[in-house]
Amino acid sequence: MSKYWNELTASLVPYVPGEQPKDQRYIKLNTNENPYPPSPKVIAAIKDATNADLRLYPDPNCDQLRDTLADYYRLSKEQIFVGNGSDEILAFAFQAFFSPNKAILFPDITYTFYPVYANLYGLRYETIPTDDEFNIDARRFCIPNGGIIIPNPNAPTARFMMTEQLKIILDANPDQVVLVDEAYIDFGGDTVATWVTEYPNLLVVQTLSKSRSLAGLRVGMAFGHPDLIEGLNRVKNSFNSYTIDRLALAGAVAAIEDRAYFDETNRKVESTIQWTSEALKSIGFRVIESKANFVFISHPLVTAQEIFHTLKGRGILVRHFNKPRIDQYLRVSIGTDDEMDTFISALKDIVSKH
Repeated sequence: MSKYWNELTASLVPYVPGEQPKDQRYIKLNTNENPYPPSPKVIAAIKDATNADLRLYPDPNCDQLRDTLADYYRLSKEQIFVGNGSDEILAFAFQAFFSPNKAILFPDITYTFYPVYANLYGLRYETIPTDDEFNIDARRFCIPNGGIIIPNPNAPTARFMMTEQLKIILDANPDQVVLVDEAYIDFGGDTVATWVTEYPNLLVVQTLSKSRSLAGLRVGMAFGHPDLIEGLNRVKNSFNSYTIDRLALAGAVAAIEDRAYFDETNRKVESTIQWTSEALKSIGFRVIESKANFVFISHPLVTAQEIFHTLKGRGILVRHFNKPRIDQYLRVSIGTDDEMDTFISALKDIVSKH
C-alpha cells in the first residue's frame, strides 16, 4: 500500500478483468469477445474518419450516433445517452441516481463491477440471492431500496429474465431507478429499450462490444426518460465532455446501420452456442441455458479449477470465478466453430481421465 493513497483508494477492491497473457497464442474464450470481426463498413468508416479533422474535438453530444440509435430503436434522441463503453455509463448511473441513504439491490451472482462501483461511490448495497438454478426472482426485489440493477442476461450465469418478471420489478419500484444491463441482449433475448417511454424509472444500458464485435472501440449506450438522460449528462459533463472520439463515433454509426452483418454474425454465434451446449452435455457437463455469447458449465467428476488449469496449459483460456456458489463452474465465451471444436476435444481428454 502506497503512503500516498487516501483512505478510499486503500480500501478499494478493484474489478479484475479476464487475463490477457502474452506468453503465447491462446484460444481466448475468457472475455466474452465476439469471435467474428467488425462489419467491413465499420472499418471503412473509421479509415474515412482518419483525416485532418482529428485536430478538432469530437461532438460532445454525439448527435449523429444518437440520431442513428433513435431511428434503430424508434425512440427520440432525447431518450438516448452514449458513452465510452457500457462500464462508463454504469459508473455515471451509480453517481447520478443512487444515494448512500438507501441500499441498492442486485443479484448475489452477477457482474462483479456492481459492488466495485458501489464501494467506489460510498453506496450501500444488498445482494438478492438467485435460486439453485441461478434464476433471479422478481418478487425478492419488491422491498424498500434505493435503486435496482438487473443484468439481463446475467453474467456469468447467462440466465435470462423474462420480460413479465421485469414488469413486476418496475411496477413495484416506481420511485427508484431500475437499471437493466443488457450487454448480452442481442444473442437471443428481448430488449426492453422501448419500454423507457412507458416507465420513467427505467434505464436500459447496452454496448457495442459484444454483438457488434467492437470491444476495442469502447462505445455503449443508455435508453431512458429524458430526465434520466439529463442526469447522466450532468455527471458526464462534470467529468469529461468528450468521452467518445471521432473514430469511435464513425465506427459506431456504421455498426448500427449495417443490420445485415449484425444479423449474420449473431446467427453464427447462436448456432455455435446450440451445438456446443449439446456437445458439452454429451460428455457429462451441466450447461446453464444461455441467451448470451457464453455458456456457464460444470462437471460432476472434475473440478472447475482442474479444468481451468489444464485448458490453459493447452493454450485455451476460459474464466473461473473462485467465489461461493460458483467455484465449480466455468464461464466459456463462444468462439468460432473451429475454436469450439478444439475446446470440446480438449474437454473430452480431460473428462476421460476421470
